[in-house]
Formats: sequence, structure tokens, C-alpha cells
Amino acid sequence: MAKGLAHPARAAIVAALAHRSVLTAGEIVGLSGLAQSTVSQHLRVLRKSGILSTRREGPRVWYRLDPRVLRSMAAELDRLSDESVPSPTGPTP
Repeated sequence: MAKGLAHPARAAIVAALAHRSVLTAGEIVGLSGLAQSTVSQHLRVLRKSGILSTRREGPRVWYRLDPRVLRSMAAELDRLSDESVPSPTGPTP
């Protein structure tokens, strides 16, 4: 999953989908300003990482964040925030 988010363009695609719920590749191209082929490559990586799910309607493919992955990511972030991480400046009063 981390590899899927490792590129700034993929992180931007994920952010756009978090904001808009579902988008087609063409809409993502319009929002990102990237070439269609570049967006397609990034969408492929995100799908293989399990971050995105797709739904086909005729010639269009709709992309959305997979809710199971979102729950998993949220749980992992919660776990990380609950761990005791020492402050670089020492304990806070």
C-alpha cells in the first residue's frame, strides 16, 4: 500500500478521490493536468496496491478509494498515533 502512495501524483489522485468520491480517468486527467497515459499508469499502480476499486459503466471506468483500504489505513494511523513516541525535545509538561 505504501508504494501506491509513494509518488506525489498518486498521492494527489488519492486526495482528489477522497474529496470527490468517484472519478473517471478523464476527470482525473482534467484535475491533475497530467497526460492520459501517465494517469493510466498511476491508476494501474493504485489498483494493484488495492487502494482503488473500479466500476465499469459502458465505456467509462469509475475509480474510487476502496473503503476496506481506507479503514485499514485509518486503523494503522490510529495504532501509530497511540504508540508512545518520544518527543525530540523531551517530555511535554
